[in-house]
Amino acid sequence: MNTPSAPLPGGTWTLGESSVTRFGYGAMQLAGPWVMGPPADHDGALAVLREAVSLGITHIDTSDAYGPRVTNELIREALHPYPEPLFIATKVGATRDAQGGWPTARRPEDLRKQVHENLGSLGVDTLDLVNMRMGDAQGPQPGSIAEAFETLVDLQKEGLIRHLGVSNVTAEQVAEARSIAPIVCVQNMYNLAHRHDDDLVDHLAANGIAYVPFFPLGGFTPLQSEALSQVANRLETTPMSVALAWLMQRSPNILLIPGTSSTAHLRENITGSGLSLSDEDVAELDSIGH
Repeated sequence: MNTPSAPLPGGTWTLGESSVTRFGYGAMQLAGPWVMGPPADHDGALAVLREAVSLGITHIDTSDAYGPRVTNELIREALHPYPEPLFIATKVGATRDAQGGWPTARRPEDLRKQVHENLGSLGVDTLDLVNMRMGDAQGPQPGSIAEAFETLVDLQKEGLIRHLGVSNVTAEQVAEARSIAPIVCVQNMYNLAHRHDDDLVDHLAANGIAYVPFFPLGGFTPLQSEALSQVANRLETTPMSVALAWLMQRSPNILLIPGTSSTAHLRENITGSGLSLSDEDVAELDSIGH
């Protein structure tokens, strides 16, 4: 593995007692098509994980539902025993069916099973962070988070989880979770074109809680915007680099976890997120989501 040549863009953020790089890595794309089955290039997937750590990334996001089990097992094969600063976040609340769907699984017995599966596939005694994923494939849905979240709190008290977070949630569910136990992060869909969580991002920042946007580049449908392309052309870079840089500058509590199955693309994402956007650039980009 290579020695990191420069600090990662954005510096660090503290999750619980752990300092993590604001630029992290999301492992979902290491699984096969539609996050099912093994990768086409097993050795290439291992290389991406090792490159991420060698470049100084200390925050990796995963789930035993990816594959299922595929990304966790790749992480274990590539990186175990894990270096001291590495912080691995996972999530529970959904499983996979034979058609590649994501059926919810939030009964206490379901969540206990998923936590133990994550422990086993990652090869650890305690999970650094478990996000309680709510909602469905369409996004957050209203309703109480209490029963599911309290199950994770019990598992935390048993020593199986260090820190708790919530994912795919409404602002009301964030407040409900915080009334039950401390959380260190919220993981929702958010990017230049999806700004519905603007107020939540700012509220969490004021309370020292991280916001981790999934699909920072649009997900399965990449971000496309005339304004985004214009800014990218002006800066002689790619639209995706501009989108990552905008997120990095949006708020200091935003942690990036863009995914890729390519070491070259990983490096491009790091470089892109370190772009410096002017006030004019930001104003032009802000018009996309408003």
